Amino acid sequence: MLVMQIAQTVLAVAVAPLLTGMVRKVKARLQYRTGPSVFQPYRDLSRLFTKETVVAHNASWLFCAAPTFVFAATWVAAAQVPTISFDVALSPAAELIALFGILTSARFALALAGLDIGTSFGGIGSSREVMIASIAEPAILMLIFVLALVAGSTRLTDIAFFVASPSVGLRISLLLAFVGLAMIAIAESGRIPVDNPATHLELTMVHEAMVLEYSGRHLALIELAAALKLLFYVSLISAVFVPWGIAPSGGTFVQYIIAMTLYLFKLAVAAATLAFFEISIAKMRVFRVPHFIGAALMLVLLAALLRLVSQSF
Repeated sequence: MLVMQIAQTVLAVAVAPLLTGMVRKVKARLQYRTGPSVFQPYRDLSRLFTKETVVAHNASWLFCAAPTFVFAATWVAAAQVPTISFDVALSPAAELIALFGILTSARFALALAGLDIGTSFGGIGSSREVMIASIAEPAILMLIFVLALVAGSTRLTDIAFFVASPSVGLRISLLLAFVGLAMIAIAESGRIPVDNPATHLELTMVHEAMVLEYSGRHLALIELAAALKLLFYVSLISAVFVPWGIAPSGGTFVQYIIAMTLYLFKLAVAAATLAFFEISIAKMRVFRVPHFIGAALMLVLLAALLRLVSQSF
């Protein structure tokens, strides 16, 4: 169990930049551009770690500590998602409420760091981030409620094991929850149409506005945490709604290799799907974002109602 937990923890931080690189590469190819290599995020992180860190004179300890805390919290959340095997050491602690609570604490720390310097951009980004969180978190809680009704547990490994079993059947509530979680993942990861990670226009920035004052290793940790957060949501969708291929407890070495191969294939499919979606839709106005996340909330609410009304749904 401990070996598989270490393997999943190392795999998460190792492939997170690769997922970001695949999304950028596929977007470039769909736009008839060559685009950077899928390994370009690794080069960017390596360069940032070697650069000097510049900190404003009026920055407090919170500004310097926030990148490390955000990276550590996001890494812990991503490492607890079962991607290779159900037999992991931290599976008893992999409660959905706890995982999203960890991510919420990381977002709160980053929002405070954006306000710490006192710049207008940081304040704008933090206020927008809190606005998005105030709508996304109720949708997340309702999503957890739906999954708990379907699987009878909020533990992630139990939910994935139940969905992978033949007894789950075809459930409309799971389909609605899947669409709702995909919309929440787009909003929480700062992807188009909610946010554009490739722009630095002050009228549209959310995440980038909070981290404009960071440089060097601090910026590298924040960028790596953003990649891990995207990986977390992709892995969560894979584990909850496409759990097939995950090695069972006490599996053989061949089963682990097959599970890792299938996991990387799922990441490639998710990267291609996300890239196609982002080039097919425009960035929406900031004040239209609540409508987008509100639609996700309505979907998971409808899923909960269907599950309560009829056990077959």
